[in-house]
Amino acid sequence: MTTTSTILGGARELGTGLTVNRLGFGAMQLAGPGVFGPPTDYDRAMRILRRAVELGINHIDTSDFYGPWVVNELIAEALRPYDEDLVLATKIGAYRDQQGGWLPLNHPDALRAQVHDNLRRLRKDSLDLVYLRFMDGESGTALDDRVGALAELREAGLIRAIGLSHVSVDQFEQARAIAPIAAVQNLYNLVNRSAAELLRRTAETGTAFVPFFPLGSGFTSSRARDDEALRGAAERHGATQAQVSLAWLLQRSPNILLIPGTSSPRHLEENTAAARIELTDAEVAGLDALVADGETLEAVE
Repeated sequence: MTTTSTILGGARELGTGLTVNRLGFGAMQLAGPGVFGPPTDYDRAMRILRRAVELGINHIDTSDFYGPWVVNELIAEALRPYDEDLVLATKIGAYRDQQGGWLPLNHPDALRAQVHDNLRRLRKDSLDLVYLRFMDGESGTALDDRVGALAELREAGLIRAIGLSHVSVDQFEQARAIAPIAAVQNLYNLVNRSAAELLRRTAETGTAFVPFFPLGSGFTSSRARDDEALRGAAERHGATQAQVSLAWLLQRSPNILLIPGTSSPRHLEENTAAARIELTDAEVAGLDALVADGETLEAVE
């Protein structure tokens, strides 16, 4: 499959020979409602995946528990044989119950089994980047044992790079003492800066930071939609507020990689175009002031 030569937001190394454009694609929304079951439109999901690669995206974020299994199978069906520069990132550490709930599954044996499940459904011999997902309220297996299991799989050649998802700064520091950590994936966006300390620490250590929900709840918040800095920047650049928010993230820190997700072909094109927006220093400062580091802007009725 031929890709464009466009470098989306510039490129960044993830270590171990992995280099990605800073604007990628999150495939979660290709599953059915609630990230459960098959897509509502199979052909559209296939078109979105193929169009993402055509637009120059070479970093796709997925997981075997999206669907479950659905999204990985869609990716394999749409994109194999994979382009040599395409990086597929997946997540382990959770499973879905029959009602679609998200539950922890973190025993080392279970983590190894999940890696093999991802390999089988993506139809790959090695996974590019595997995030260990930490779940709220989980207990049991120690962090050392979990990260150690992934380190063993990396040594065996089944994983090229290890990432962490939904972690604290302390967990990040503990994990990187056990094995090299290529990327961290936590909630962070224009209106939710709760991971600001983790973002700073990953930047200091040269670790990629991948915000999940990069658009978050910002556009269900009347205060964000009505903010003069956001509205004004969008008008000056002939862009949507969502595009400006993605552009702000790219300029927020050079270690940020974006994976905005969508099940809409139009939104895929819009999200990709956000990488071409260059905000002025004044515009960035105005958006910085919308929420302070470590804080979250709640929606106002």
